[in-house]
Amino acid sequence: MKGKKRYIRYGSFLLALLVMLLPVLVNAQTYQVKPGDSLYLISRRFNVPTDTLKNGNNLSSNMIYPGQNLIIPTAYTVRPGDSLYLIATRNGIPLTSLRTTNNIWHNYLEVGQVLYLPLGQGSPNPNPGAPSSGQLYTVRTNDSLYLIAKRFGTTIQALKTANKLSSDFIYPGQVLTIPTGAAPSNPGGNNGGTGGHYGTKFNLSQTEIELLARLVRAEAEGESYEGQVAVAASVLNRLNDPRYPNTISQIIYQVDQGIYYQYSPVMDGRINLPATATALKAVQDAINGWDPSNGAIGFYNPAKTTNKWVRSQPITAQIGNHVFFRN
Repeated sequence: MKGKKRYIRYGSFLLALLVMLLPVLVNAQTYQVKPGDSLYLISRRFNVPTDTLKNGNNLSSNMIYPGQNLIIPTAYTVRPGDSLYLIATRNGIPLTSLRTTNNIWHNYLEVGQVLYLPLGQGSPNPNPGAPSSGQLYTVRTNDSLYLIAKRFGTTIQALKTANKLSSDFIYPGQVLTIPTGAAPSNPGGNNGGTGGHYGTKFNLSQTEIELLARLVRAEAEGESYEGQVAVAASVLNRLNDPRYPNTISQIIYQVDQGIYYQYSPVMDGRINLPATATALKAVQDAINGWDPSNGAIGFYNPAKTTNKWVRSQPITAQIGNHVFFRN
């Protein structure tokens, strides 16, 4: 009888362990906005917080329009043994997308906590190839005009012209027309930009990516997308310059002569604001090699800077309110 109870206890333990380890795939869905819809009404209809809808769709405002496709994140309850990395991997979701959707920038989770899962990408196709001329392409999570242009051997400006886009903003589920004549890009080529050059790719940790994105938000939240990429690229350029520290954290928090911070958001605390989805995308484009700053190692706003040394340096680009320079 004791042996039977022991087997029952052992079997119950294995069953509980199996339930804990089995992957639970939770699929988000898309919803096409109808006339009269608002984010508030859609959030109530699907029982998803409005801010989660905005974060999951990279929306900077509550403005939506009929025909727009929104991702409706699916609720997921944290189980024992879960981590953000495991949940993201299990559901085919980029970790950055999971963090952005839930506005979580730490690694602490509680059992029973409710997270919202954005649309997963599944297993990526390692060789997507180019569509036929004029074929349609549906924007996926973490896409950007730069990455799409590079993938299909066209330029950002050609994509914007073909789709009548006035900015670099795109969203998952959006359908784009790939310009006629697009072809697979050469991985080492110079593809797809409205400006700047395309050089070294960087291999950064998730922590470094998030820190750099926080700086981009603090320094350039009101700038164009290209301007945000340029800010990120100028920081990355310091990684290749022996005059500067060799980690993102050391570069951002560097103090010159024990007095001067390299970046004002470090001094005034704005560096601690969470990264936006747009800033994270801008960092990813810069990591992938897009450099609208043309090799700059710094930038300044002429309306706010009186530093004579900074103003005397060779200018590489001017984007929005920022002048980019190198020395």
